[in-house]
Amino acid sequence: MVFLQFLKMEPAMFDELVQRVRPRIEKHDAKMRKALPPGLKLAITVRFLASSDKYPSLVYSLHVARNTISFIIPEVCQAIVEEYKDEVITCPTSPEWTSIGEIFRDRWNVPHAVGALDGKHVAMRKPAKSSSLYYNYKGFFSVVIMTLLDGDYKFLWVDISGYRSMFDAQIFNDSELKECLEDNSIGFPELSPISEHDAPTP
Repeated sequence: MVFLQFLKMEPAMFDELVQRVRPRIEKHDAKMRKALPPGLKLAITVRFLASSDKYPSLVYSLHVARNTISFIIPEVCQAIVEEYKDEVITCPTSPEWTSIGEIFRDRWNVPHAVGALDGKHVAMRKPAKSSSLYYNYKGFFSVVIMTLLDGDYKFLWVDISGYRSMFDAQIFNDSELKECLEDNSIGFPELSPISEHDAPTP
């Protein structure tokens, strides 16, 4: 229970992550200093991502120097992306789009839908020499992440090119997703007419 509260992750999932990213983040001991265990590096990163903890708080709770933490977090994040990217975020085939549509219809009572699209401002530290480029209308620095999810909350597509006060429509209009929709390379199933059976149930 303490583990789950601290890392917001079940131990089994954490163990899987350690095993998957270990080859990418494990370092050998140096003459003057022992390398940090992959599990500790992952714990630092997961805690940072799952909470509002700043570096000083991580230093206190995990007893790792601040400058070390500043190197660990980007390294582990990149390792997770490289390890899971081809497995977690893949463009569905036409039959898979049909299955996604069935989930939206049957579970969420939304017929003729194959994805949920939305944008979110993710707070960040002001990048060097960026002026007000990433300062948004909500009053803090952020990057806008736009995602397309299926009916099980799984990512189908992600864009992180948005910044400042860009609206979702602006990001979508400049996106690869829109291009794929316009040239029909996304592989959507054939259109079907809307019938009375498609009307949402009360």
